[in-house]
Amino acid sequence: QVQLAESGGGVVQAGGSLRLSCAASPRTFIGYTMGWFRQAPGKEREFVAAITRSGSKTDCADYLKGRFTISGDNAKNTVYLQMNSLKSEDTAVYYCAADQIMGTMRASTAYHYWGQGTQVTVSS
Repeated sequence: QVQLAESGGGVVQAGGSLRLSCAASPRTFIGYTMGWFRQAPGKEREFVAAITRSGSKTDCADYLKGRFTISGDNAKNTVYLQMNSLKSEDTAVYYCAADQIMGTMRASTAYHYWGQGTQVTVSS
């Protein structure tokens, strides 16, 4: 059973930074893509970023490029989301997801495994 655990959320002032972590278990996780999604109150869940397990391919929502960066540490079975220059509109619950993706990494329906989410609140 794949389990994902997010951490690193919190309250930050606008312009600040946060780094989210997603630890995956079991340790053997070959071939899975891991993604970050977010959902603000009253809004649909939206794609943030994703990375293949090999790290050879990453993707990020166009409107977040330059502020958000996804990276991975296979030795720790952990994926990170570095978020800089945070804005109030980045406030949301951030979810980690994983699956063996055959098509686009941006579709939430492509992911079977999800974490519980971590709250990010950006105060202005």
